[in-house]
Amino acid sequence: MLFYATGGSEKDLHKEDLKKALKVTLDSFIDRKSIAIIPPDITRAHSGAGMITEMLWNLLHDRIKDILPALGTHTPMEKAEIAKMYGSTPDTLFRDHRWRSDIEELGRVPASFIRKVTGGLLDFDYPVQVNRLLSSGKHDLLISVGQVVPHEVTGMANYNKNIFVGCGGSEAINKSHFIGAVHGIENILGTIDNPVRKVLNAASEIASNRLPLLYILTVIAPDTYGALKMRGLFIGDDIECFTLAAELSQKVNFTTVEERLKKVVVYLDPEEFKSTWLGNKSIYRTRMAIADNGE
Repeated sequence: MLFYATGGSEKDLHKEDLKKALKVTLDSFIDRKSIAIIPPDITRAHSGAGMITEMLWNLLHDRIKDILPALGTHTPMEKAEIAKMYGSTPDTLFRDHRWRSDIEELGRVPASFIRKVTGGLLDFDYPVQVNRLLSSGKHDLLISVGQVVPHEVTGMANYNKNIFVGCGGSEAINKSHFIGAVHGIENILGTIDNPVRKVLNAASEIASNRLPLLYILTVIAPDTYGALKMRGLFIGDDIECFTLAAELSQKVNFTTVEERLKKVVVYLDPEEFKSTWLGNKSIYRTRMAIADNGE
């Protein structure tokens, strides 16, 4: 079900717009008393998700019991990073996702499905893994917050990637990335329908009776002066909110060049990109524009 949707290439959403959208949505969940929020970590500092998480705290207060940043294999957030990204949200609510140990498996996507969506290139099943905090039954609402933007593994970031990869275990993380790598970054980057997303959607179906999820998805893009603007906000509990956000992201999050580039120099904000793993994004995000034998 789609609870809220607004967006466009020239849209410029502000705090008051977000507050109104959240209030309208949360009216449908007034009976939910134990809520967990799953936002992105500091590597998505420009997503607007930190501000939205703080707004949710101001609207819901003690109904929020836990906040679990979707770290994947990233390093846990430091207190200073939490304060910078999530503002006045109490740091006592934040939990670390330990992807090697804090995992429950809710089922498996069969190998026959993987064979089908990869055209026979791969033959293994896929574990539907989540952090135990999310599957514990402790919460009657899980709010996943994040930005939809072109992504080198899933085509478009966020939606159920935030849950099954961002809060998944080593096997789920590794296999999802391997499926994406075999399909090829040039074939997957910026696509809505691809093998990895099909597998994650199948995982959603398997886990649906255990995870009462609501997705809050943003689309962010720069204006002509380079200032980041929120171009879209989509809230829902199924794939429709993701599809709408991804279609808008396709329009506003690509820069095309007239000729392929022979050399690219990339600057990465050291507060966001703190490891070689994250530094590789400088390659992922430019390789489709680089000429053969380019640097």
